[in-house]
Amino acid sequence: MSRPNRMMKLVQTVRHLPDPVKSVVLSRIFGRIVPMVGTAGIRYDRVTPNEVVCYLPNKRPMQNHIKGVHAAAMALLAETATGFVTMLNVPDDRLIVIKSLQVNYRKIAQGSLTAKATLTDEQRQYIADNPKGNLLIPVTVTDEGGNQPIECEMVWAWLPRKKPAQA
Repeated sequence: MSRPNRMMKLVQTVRHLPDPVKSVVLSRIFGRIVPMVGTAGIRYDRVTPNEVVCYLPNKRPMQNHIKGVHAAAMALLAETATGFVTMLNVPDDRLIVIKSLQVNYRKIAQGSLTAKATLTDEQRQYIADNPKGNLLIPVTVTDEGGNQPIECEMVWAWLPRKKPAQA
């Protein structure tokens, strides 16, 4: 695999903290990197190069008209989990962007939601070996009852960062 990027180095610096403290610290760090994620109140339960598990409480600012997690907030949670697991594996000289997102709403969500995005070692190696590419990043979103209220397909792309023009 490739050497750790800046994002993975940040994660490694807090690995020694107790889990509840680590979750708060990672949530604050990631919320500063992507402000909307911080505004939504997403929390990170597990962050490794192969897996990101994040949590969205069913709180008033993220609710719909029936007091459940809003459809857009559900999509944000899945996009956040897939984006961060991808970001942990893309070298610093590359930029990541979401290429496509498809969300199918299957059931009314009950309570808070958890998203789990994963990468295999083969997918991680593919990212490391290719300066430009894209991958479908697997993600599951479950509610407090263990149901999967949505099914998602998130395709993330990466490409070389542009070098500044020389004067």
